[in-house]
Amino acid sequence: MPYLLGIDIGTSGTKAVLVEEDGRVAASSYVEYPLSQPRPGWAEQEPEQWWQAVVMAVQEIWVKSGHDGRDVAGVGLSGQMHGAVVLDANYQVLRPAILWCDQRTGGECAWMYEEIGEEKLYQWTGNPALPGFTAPKLVWLRRHEPEIYNQIRHVLLPKDYIRFRLTGELATEVSDASGTLLLDVAARRWSGEMLAALDLPQEWLPRVHESPEITGQITPEAAAATGLPAGTPVVGGGGDQAAGAVGTGIVEEGILSAALGTSGVVFAMTAKPNIQPGSTLHAFCHAVPGKWHLMGVMLAAGASLQWFCNQLGGEEIKEAAATGTDPYDLLTARAAEAGPGAEGLLFLPYLLGERTPHPDPAARGGYIGLTMRHKKGHLVRAVLEGVAFGLRDSLELLQQAGVKVEEIRVSGGGARSPLWRQILASVFKHPVTTVNSTDGPAFGAALLAGVGAGIYPSVEAACSSTIKVTSRAEPVPSEASTYDRLYTLYTSLYPLLRGTMHDLTKMTE
Repeated sequence: MPYLLGIDIGTSGTKAVLVEEDGRVAASSYVEYPLSQPRPGWAEQEPEQWWQAVVMAVQEIWVKSGHDGRDVAGVGLSGQMHGAVVLDANYQVLRPAILWCDQRTGGECAWMYEEIGEEKLYQWTGNPALPGFTAPKLVWLRRHEPEIYNQIRHVLLPKDYIRFRLTGELATEVSDASGTLLLDVAARRWSGEMLAALDLPQEWLPRVHESPEITGQITPEAAAATGLPAGTPVVGGGGDQAAGAVGTGIVEEGILSAALGTSGVVFAMTAKPNIQPGSTLHAFCHAVPGKWHLMGVMLAAGASLQWFCNQLGGEEIKEAAATGTDPYDLLTARAAEAGPGAEGLLFLPYLLGERTPHPDPAARGGYIGLTMRHKKGHLVRAVLEGVAFGLRDSLELLQQAGVKVEEIRVSGGGARSPLWRQILASVFKHPVTTVNSTDGPAFGAALLAGVGAGIYPSVEAACSSTIKVTSRAEPVPSEASTYDRLYTLYTSLYPLLRGTMHDLTKMTE
């Protein structure tokens, strides 16, 4: 029986999954690594840490599954989007990668609007200039680290650096390349106009493939490190959101996904490019050939609950360690006791700035409505609801763009919580489901490898044969009414507090 290997280069760690043809996961592994924040608003990682994590994760797969690399028909890659990995003429990494959540390039984005203009940005790339995207990072390097910039000869995205280490090939694919602000999304090729406007050489960029296409084979050197046989095909794969959408079956219109990872993403497939000038929705190529998608991104979804747990959940962390439980389960159990609306407490989840609907690196989080009556359960509940409201911001924009909504499939770490799923259903006012696949982008990358290896005839066929709905939460009318009122208040807060947020940010500079 052929197996498929999916590898996802995440922000917190790398995940590998070994998948059977029918979609069953034979084994999975996860290796963590740190995130460096050398200055407020900055986020960086060493690409070598990703590579070492890939090697460890793949080796662990063989131990857990009892199989070895000879059983693998193909490898698919996924990863955090937008990161800038810059290499010199000898293919050596010049500096730590600047990541998707890095907010240092606000000035460069403003310069792009002044020099290029919003109309041409959308005409050439289909998207606005946002601080997380790759192109502003390259402009920042030219301005602030010219000694590094002048040595650049190759620019890769995080998963594509791992592709280079596995295959020796410089290649990417359309879904991840869409987030660089250098791709003509409608034409699915690099934008010569955008590159010329930014004075960036196209020869720095790798060739662009469709996501299921074979981009290279495992080299002897990578084979020795990973246990995958030399010659094993490696397909294009996908950016984490597109690959995650494949992994949850978001390959037809009407079925959306809401991913609750570190960030939060509401994702909808579109049959044609649905460019939204002036919107903070992203119009990207899908990992399904000939298809596109729209998505809205909030920067701190699961990260908001993680922050709460790390900073205020010491009691739950200790109890979980003593009882063999999960501290997040203990926290959400407290939240369940608080009831919808958390007794008039709202949480703004802008802990990393924000992207959709407020493209503002200086946006800041906070609690509004605190009283002496509020206990820890209320604080946790407000975080869960605040993240749900942030995701609803994106859902509202998608519906305004003409996207039809029949079902929303929730995935990521937050999807494990029945309470959070119910909150989402009532906030969204649409059914929220989960599927049998819980390995997200890594699973989607494995399915893409299966298409490239000829195991499935298409991405749609791969999804239909492996992915099934496992749970369904319906909106509760009384909760939906409460959340409608709270959402109105929630959306009023950012415009009122924006100036204060910016003043506080300046105090840290």
